Amino acid sequence: MKTLDQSYYCGASTTQIIYETIGVYFDRICDQYPDKDALIVRHQSVRWTYRELQEQVDQLAKGLLALGVAPGDRVGIWGPNSYEWVMVQLATAKIGAIMVCINPAYRLYELEFALKKVECKVVITAEKFKTSDYLGMLNTLVPELANSKPGVLQAEKLPHIRTVIRMGTAETAGMLNFAAVCGLGGADEGHQLRALQGQLKPDDAINIQFTSGTTGNPKGATLTHCNILNNGYLSGEAMQLTETDRLCIPVPLYHCFGMVLAVLACVSHGSAMVFPGEAFDPLATLETVEAESCTALHGVPTMFITELDHPRFDEFDLSSLRTGIMAGAPCPVEVMKRVISEMHMEDILIGYGQTEVSPLNHMTLPNDSLERRTETVGRAVPWVEIKIIDETNRVVPIGEKGEICTRGYSVMREYWNDPERTAETIDEAGWLHSGDLATMDEEGYVRIVGRIKDMIIRGGENIYPREVEEFLYQHPAISEVQVFGIPHEKMGEEVCAWVQLNEGQSMTEDELKAFCNDQITHFKVPRHVRFVSEYPMTVTGKIQKFVMRDQMIAALKN
Repeated sequence: MKTLDQSYYCGASTTQIIYETIGVYFDRICDQYPDKDALIVRHQSVRWTYRELQEQVDQLAKGLLALGVAPGDRVGIWGPNSYEWVMVQLATAKIGAIMVCINPAYRLYELEFALKKVECKVVITAEKFKTSDYLGMLNTLVPELANSKPGVLQAEKLPHIRTVIRMGTAETAGMLNFAAVCGLGGADEGHQLRALQGQLKPDDAINIQFTSGTTGNPKGATLTHCNILNNGYLSGEAMQLTETDRLCIPVPLYHCFGMVLAVLACVSHGSAMVFPGEAFDPLATLETVEAESCTALHGVPTMFITELDHPRFDEFDLSSLRTGIMAGAPCPVEVMKRVISEMHMEDILIGYGQTEVSPLNHMTLPNDSLERRTETVGRAVPWVEIKIIDETNRVVPIGEKGEICTRGYSVMREYWNDPERTAETIDEAGWLHSGDLATMDEEGYVRIVGRIKDMIIRGGENIYPREVEEFLYQHPAISEVQVFGIPHEKMGEEVCAWVQLNEGQSMTEDELKAFCNDQITHFKVPRHVRFVSEYPMTVTGKIQKFVMRDQMIAALKN
């Protein structure tokens, strides 16, 4: 190929972009592979073919229509991995409702913000997950539920919510059961559903994913049918998926990793989606790969490390594995070697991107060398332009450091109801500015070298220090706080906070963590806390987080 002389690369393709809605494409796949396994959820004893999944999805879609859900309405989904989650993703797409992904680890502070920000009309929730009592939290936020008739809720704090739908078989005051909703639709809703397939458009918003901000609360990245269907399809193409493949999915559905690179990658190729459990567990994952003869496996590097290091790893036959995607953090070369040799994943791929680009803009390919798959994040995916720019927005020469920018079909429509922050991220020419620093070589391969936004990546979870800082500022004893990441062998990074207290105030590390518990997501709670009287600063008064980071690393070694 022709070598590059500047850091600009456009992913080539011999095929067209899929310009259809998810519902139309899904129905065609169901007609093409009606008897192939579509959805296997081992912890819920669900095993459906594409024909059966289509029937279940249509029942839910008609039930939501019967409740008055219309195209453009926001439907929140809150819970761990489940068959209901997949149904909601596909059913909302078929009726043009916008599915809002709510992090299963959210606590009251974050939940209230998310539901208010996008004005959810319906919330579909699990009963509980780990230490999270979802029904209890919803009743705390919406005490009117207990005395409300389902479907006509009037809530003071969350005035847009009309209906709460709960998973499981038990009854909860003011809520509808998931199974009952699936039985609400009749012939009229069936006609309505069929009519909508010709009315919805590929560029309609279909999903809101919350992504943490550098200046406070999370932003709602708004994605379209075209955004996520094509990104899922392309990731499946890169893995060379067919109707004979079976993808093991231990990654969470509320992330683009789960709902796009797993669900839509499978759905767009007639492959089987296989869920080992409601959340990642290394033993359940290994058992599932063997029991279901999975040919592909997804995960962040931490997941693969935990699987390889499991004391029972050698008991399992993983020879059916061939491919999968590792994303979310850089992969150490020794880990990649073990995944290829011990897990038989010769064609494993590395993916890089962000929620705002649906989520992949770079990927390695099976024929890329081990060096390419460990030292780079690959090249731009098909139909996507990538450039690396300096502070003046000029493309830098090959090998020079700059900010990665993306333009193409995958760029989100906007941050929901936030034109100012949308304009800060997507420029007038349509380029989305990532905030990540990288270099590009003469063949278009990109190496990530840093983060402008000082993001912390813990076990594949993106944590922005500013968001944690703004929460901690609410504590009356805290005068100043600085949050940053420090290296951790297993998780990649851990959250560290340096805290200044108001005069006359006292606080312990345990008290600070207790303040965070049940208010912010567990992985955002600082693992390490130091109480200080001052911060290292430049001569111009700018706080030097890198100095704090170095000091903490040295202190923890002693």
